[in-house]
Amino acid sequence: MSKAPRRFTRTEARSARAASGFLLPFLALFLLCFIAPIAYALYESLLKVERTGPLGLGGETKQVWAGLSNYAHALEDDRFTAGFGRVLLFGAVQIPLMIAFATALALLLDAASARWVGFFRTAFFLPYGVPGVIASILWGFLYVPGISPLVEMADSMGWDVDFLGRGAVLWSIANIVTWQFTGYNMLVLIAQLKAVPGELYEAARIDGANAWQVARHIKLPLIRPALVLTTVFSLIGTLQLFAEPKVLKPLSNSIDSGYTPNLAAYNEAFTSNNQHIAAAEAVLLALVACVLSFGFLRLVGRRGKDGDNG
Repeated sequence: MSKAPRRFTRTEARSARAASGFLLPFLALFLLCFIAPIAYALYESLLKVERTGPLGLGGETKQVWAGLSNYAHALEDDRFTAGFGRVLLFGAVQIPLMIAFATALALLLDAASARWVGFFRTAFFLPYGVPGVIASILWGFLYVPGISPLVEMADSMGWDVDFLGRGAVLWSIANIVTWQFTGYNMLVLIAQLKAVPGELYEAARIDGANAWQVARHIKLPLIRPALVLTTVFSLIGTLQLFAEPKVLKPLSNSIDSGYTPNLAAYNEAFTSNNQHIAAAEAVLLALVACVLSFGFLRLVGRRGKDGDNG
């Protein structure tokens, strides 16, 4: 005999309404600031501008259905596709280095013998408070020959250094991003470390474990969720790389209008006035970010299950 469905009490119903009330502002902002722009970009990417008059020289224009032609045009653009390869290479090198630096700083500041923890934590986090445009301008002065003390120092040692040359400018940008976001990732990892019960450390010391063994066998496995989170955020941020190449573009002939996918979409929209193609490029960029992020999460989850089964 099937049981009758359970009815909520007045207290439970009131609690459910209160929870819904707290969620509604978030849902409204989420729909307005996230879902709506994506839906509008998707809609714009399926349209194109058709000019009237002989040979399309008329003054009036109208928007017509374009289907997937804007996506085909974007994928046929060599600069746009080369930008994807460039940021993927950037991320493959820069993200592991940045996460490694952030992890090392977090472990050092969490060590029992660490002194002046508050000062160093603030000092390492401070670059994150500098806007990306300002950080790029500051580092631009350190990259330009003639005014850069770093270039003058290298020249005095007989080294021919060109931070803004074709082979080095990508890694000069990586240096700016690493300097700016290492402290932020460090703070996320420290927060995770603070949640680790102190009894685990005490038990490990009683068993004779040294600081390195505690960090390797206790701290690192327990902050794995934070490492995954910071890596996903860094991956998404890498695909959205824009401010640094945009600011350094006037200083380097190696940075063109399609140096990164985000920069290519920006120039299509506001320089070439092709907002529909720019929308298609933005949608493609969002799709790649989703695929890589969820693919990384699935890969990490599968490895975690395999490790637990092993």
